[in-house]
Amino acid sequence: MGRLNDGIEEIYVSGKSETGVGMVEILRRFPVKSMLGETHEALDVSARGIAGDRAWAILDEATGKIASAKRAKLWRGLLTCAARTLPGEDGAAIEVALPDGTRHHAGDPALDGRMSALTGRAVRLISVPPHDAEVDRAHPEAQLAEGLDADVASDILKLGAAAPPGTFFDYAPLHLLTTATLDGLATAPGEPAEDVRYRANVVIRSPAGMAGFIENDWVDGTIRIGPSVTLRIVLQTPRCAIPTLAHGALPPQPAALRTAADRNRVEIPGFGNQPCAGVYAAVLQGGSIRHGDAVTFTPA
Repeated sequence: MGRLNDGIEEIYVSGKSETGVGMVEILRRFPVKSMLGETHEALDVSARGIAGDRAWAILDEATGKIASAKRAKLWRGLLTCAARTLPGEDGAAIEVALPDGTRHHAGDPALDGRMSALTGRAVRLISVPPHDAEVDRAHPEAQLAEGLDADVASDILKLGAAAPPGTFFDYAPLHLLTTATLDGLATAPGEPAEDVRYRANVVIRSPAGMAGFIENDWVDGTIRIGPSVTLRIVLQTPRCAIPTLAHGALPPQPAALRTAADRNRVEIPGFGNQPCAGVYAAVLQGGSIRHGDAVTFTPA
């Protein structure tokens, strides 16, 4: 065991160094895809991700696709809704709060009608994705240039390329983001980006002085959180239009995408040259993650 210059602990395991990269600052679960989520002190993790995370989604009856605020013109209203898991249910039962303050449990016949009125589309809440479920991802910089009401060109993405089947994840079961990257996305000195815009499951408090976008260097390596949870980092997270949108009371913020585009563009196979912030991870070993847990990194 050794010490790095800034005091971060470094442990040597099988010829490779396991380096401390911070501690768990925020844990979030999003019971319904593209809705606001909930913050927790501790959450259980398995190969399917955080228990109850993205357990539900909105299905567009006309297209058979999963609704995602990545296509802002149609679905940004979902970010005015908040979902929470009912106590003791771990995702099996949820409550959705609509922007007018009304609340509905999943299964309430009124909820689908209220969501259809909100979005202007015939939709329903589902907990099992269709076979080969897809979402539309509007080209983010075109959306930024042409405005949120513009129906810009979109890519059609199959859900869960690096996730177990039967899930609603965009790509992989977990999304990690560091406070160093939030600092790196700041639009003014001392004003880090609002983490809620980037919808990470785990926000990691970085050691003082750590450079932003350090997560880029984690791809193919291993992250360990607390005593048991072990993750393989599979991809940098390409950013879509979602960070620019209003999130509940947070107003729209176009700079949330512009700064990523200016400061951290990454060439990603299959995605092209993309503005990125954070990383996706697959779960190698599950367990419980708690606020304050140590986070370490081992390179591939």
